[in-house]
Amino acid sequence: MKKSYPVEFVYQSLSLIIAAIVIHAAYVLVVRPKADVLLAEQRVMMESDPTYVQERSAWVIIRDFEQEACFVLMFWAIAIMAYKGVLTSREHRLLEMDLIPVGDGTKILPEDAREYARQIQSLPDSEQRLLLPRSILSGLHRFRATRNIQDVSTTTHDVCESESGRLESELSMVRYIAWAIPSIGFIGTVRGIGEALGQAHKAVEGDIAGVTQSLGVAFNSTFIALLISIVLMFLLHQLQLQQERLVLDTETYLDQHLIEHLQVP
Repeated sequence: MKKSYPVEFVYQSLSLIIAAIVIHAAYVLVVRPKADVLLAEQRVMMESDPTYVQERSAWVIIRDFEQEACFVLMFWAIAIMAYKGVLTSREHRLLEMDLIPVGDGTKILPEDAREYARQIQSLPDSEQRLLLPRSILSGLHRFRATRNIQDVSTTTHDVCESESGRLESELSMVRYIAWAIPSIGFIGTVRGIGEALGQAHKAVEGDIAGVTQSLGVAFNSTFIALLISIVLMFLLHQLQLQQERLVLDTETYLDQHLIEHLQVP
């Protein structure tokens, strides 16, 4: 498994850089110019018509720096989950293969374990590192060493349990991002309220444009952050569900294709 860590680290680093560049470019070229035009038009309408009611625009809602940071983190988290989802799908495809070609009524003796292990070891290195081949190899090696079927069951179960723990721990970065996004939204809320309080003297004089714009920053940042957090948590739980199914399906595969065919003379 050590060979996959640098690849994943490079992928996560590049995905963060690309997400930051693309989102910032979109904000500079599209979002903020359109939001500034809309705010200017609304300001003119308010000055000319005291009864004018501002319309909420998506460009204005997402225009601030906190929302930009939330979108960068969202796409970064989606990229990480997409990478892990592809790996999980690859693991699932192995479950459709007959890695232990044993016919009906055929039994695997301890003396046969080496031959079946060689078939697994003939797979490409990238596939040997996956959960199912590792579990099969561990079970066959234990069967050949101990000649005990219960030991094989325990060994394969332990491999699946350790894989489940590893998959769970590798999602810690996504969980941190899902926690950080609402926090960034609250930072925008504090910043907006602080700016509004700093312009309270203008509101007393009758100019409430600055105060309302600052309060808009406060509420819009939290609104966008909470929406993004809801989407991310949904995707995260779907990924966790797929990973849990992978571990359970692997244990079922081992029971049906390996353990049931073992026999001690």
